[in-house]
Amino acid sequence: MTVEPLDDWLARTLGRVPADPAPFARALTHGSHAAEDYQRLEFLGDRVLGLVMAEWLWESFPREAEGQLSKRLNALVTGSVCAEVARELGVRPHLKLGKQALGDGAGDSDNVLGDVMEALIGALYRDAGLDAARTFVRRVWGERVQRHAKAPQHPKSALQEWAAAAGRRAPEYRLLDRSGPGHAPRFTVSVAIGSFASAEATAGNKQEAETAAARALLEKVKS
Repeated sequence: MTVEPLDDWLARTLGRVPADPAPFARALTHGSHAAEDYQRLEFLGDRVLGLVMAEWLWESFPREAEGQLSKRLNALVTGSVCAEVARELGVRPHLKLGKQALGDGAGDSDNVLGDVMEALIGALYRDAGLDAARTFVRRVWGERVQRHAKAPQHPKSALQEWAAAAGRRAPEYRLLDRSGPGHAPRFTVSVAIGSFASAEATAGNKQEAETAAARALLEKVKS
């Protein structure tokens, strides 16, 4: 399979030719490949994405209160959504991974792809400013912002509300197992409402595992 040259891919994906391609190459570099990796750019890009998304939601839903906007924001900037966008843009062939990380499947890890997506946003912000980053995020996130007529309820919040309304104990989460290498960990979490019902889930980070477990338990208690 022929991989598109990085410069061409960047110009096509970003909609502009970067003034300096080096930060974008770094945004695609995992720590298993080189010490100069994407983590600092990811830190910046995470904040830029949050600002751009908050502004977009504030404009798009003028009648919604802060709490509803926060629910929308949290649903749109998760690692899994960032990874989904990264896959759509064709990030994977351009990742720079060490041999072990490549063998362990880091190239298809939501953790890695989500972090790289944020790092690319950080690199674009540094290269061209906030307007360019805003235009890019709005284009690649696209209709996701308008997908839900009502603000989505986070599964953990929804489960807690269900338990309270049913007169049950508050949900309790427990980490059952952590496995896999540092760049592609797997967390297995259980959630229980007393002895009434419980569920388990596994994901690439503890927060997403808890969310998946809460979603599974909600489906169980409402079925």
